[in-house]
Amino acid sequence: MFQRIHVYLKERYPIIPRLILGLIIFLEIHFIVLLNNGVTKFQIGIQEFVGAYTVFAFLLWLRLADDLKDYEVDKKLFPERPLACGKTTKKDVMVIGIFFESIAVALNILFMNNILFFVILYVYGYLMSKWFFQKSKIQPSLPLALITHNPVQMIVNLYIISFTCIKYSVPAISLTTAMALFTLYFPALIWEISRKIKAPKDENDYTTYSKLFGYQKSTRFVLIVTLVDIVTNIILVWNLNKISVVILLTLVSWMTYKFIEFMKDPEKFILVEKVERYTYLQESTMLLTIVAYLLIGKI
Repeated sequence: MFQRIHVYLKERYPIIPRLILGLIIFLEIHFIVLLNNGVTKFQIGIQEFVGAYTVFAFLLWLRLADDLKDYEVDKKLFPERPLACGKTTKKDVMVIGIFFESIAVALNILFMNNILFFVILYVYGYLMSKWFFQKSKIQPSLPLALITHNPVQMIVNLYIISFTCIKYSVPAISLTTAMALFTLYFPALIWEISRKIKAPKDENDYTTYSKLFGYQKSTRFVLIVTLVDIVTNIILVWNLNKISVVILLTLVSWMTYKFIEFMKDPEKFILVEKVERYTYLQESTMLLTIVAYLLIGKI
């Protein structure tokens, strides 16, 4: 069983990179809220690491739940995946979930100050795993699945923001927290839609937004969301580092050009690959803004 679990985690959710991702997500939102509220003295301790682990464990749970509920579909469309091809069993997947999520529950009860928001996070995740008890309506509808499932990133952000606001007594309702709620949500939304936009020649039995609405309309929608997303980023870094503002504007200009290129010739490149590169650069800029401010102050 341990070998099967190792295979699953290696292919579907490599632990070390995902732990690092959980830490990055948590600290990015945590510090962006603090710095925009003028808080520059921090008490980093076990709570922050518990929060980061919770993000890691929750995203793992989403991965496990998706693989379980998409099992029959994956056997047809993605037979190479470990659960679909039999390298891992459903029991193995459930064992993984029980182990990691039990640790998250115990750590949050023992150390965290925002148990209510932890409960909200996992209740939402549970409802997602059950298709909000409307499987017959949601599963066949790609837009309905997006509307009900994609906001989960905002619930993750809410969990982090609630901890930060409670610990440092900063305002819970403000422009900063509103923008922080959407940061990382928009990139997740952009990526989720972009990976399901294909050139006409690349379409198959898999349902995509480009098949439903056409690749041009779908790409245009992602472009609009990207522009909205960059506005939230600029608001969050405006008082921290003006150089970052210039970098973000440069990045979004480059991505806008790529969207237009794809709408003219969808066979020129795979859209999601450009989106992923843009997202990495964008989030790196946000992280570097925080680091720069902590090291040298406002620029």
